[in-house]
Amino acid sequence: MVKIKVLLADDQELILESLHIVLSMEEDLEIVGLAKNGEEAIKGCEQFRPDIVLMDINMPVMDGVAATALIKERIPAIKVIMLTSYREVEYVLTALSHGAEGYLLKAIHPRDLAAGIRVVHAGGTLITQEMASKMIKSMNNNSSTKSNEYGLSTREIEVLHKLALGLRNQDIAEALFLSEGTIKNYISTIYSKLNVSGRREAARKARDSGIMDH
Repeated sequence: MVKIKVLLADDQELILESLHIVLSMEEDLEIVGLAKNGEEAIKGCEQFRPDIVLMDINMPVMDGVAATALIKERIPAIKVIMLTSYREVEYVLTALSHGAEGYLLKAIHPRDLAAGIRVVHAGGTLITQEMASKMIKSMNNNSSTKSNEYGLSTREIEVLHKLALGLRNQDIAEALFLSEGTIKNYISTIYSKLNVSGRREAARKARDSGIMDH
């Protein structure tokens, strides 16, 4: 039997351990690595080459969304399932836009969790009806607003707002409960999407295009 290699990423020791124990009981699953933040998840992917990553969204150093984007860029064959403790729609949408295969709520029954891993491994996606309708709504909203002429996500617009107000990376990180490294990642993505090289230019372009009105 070819086992499905799984990497688990969650900053809460208890959740990491319980996922490890529960999923190890499944004959066709093999836990190849554990990670406590996005950076460790990326290293684990490069080292162990798992088939599937179960990725928590809120983690220190680098969050699950930023890590997913990098994993998908570097090793697109690895499939990522976002693990979310509550309905963090914006984050899940951003992760899906970076190529994540779907998401599961942490409160899910272990049997369903294993089933979800098998579905994704077989080439399926995991998106609930509720998330699909929110995605469609969000896409419709974005297409009718000027903010998306540059394809910025809601989170990126939040960062851009604070950037334009003159906040330092550290202040933005504290305001949004993210790490400074994650903010730097967002800022470099914003710069490349807006095709600018600095804060002043980014702020000007944001004002000119009406993004700051959102």
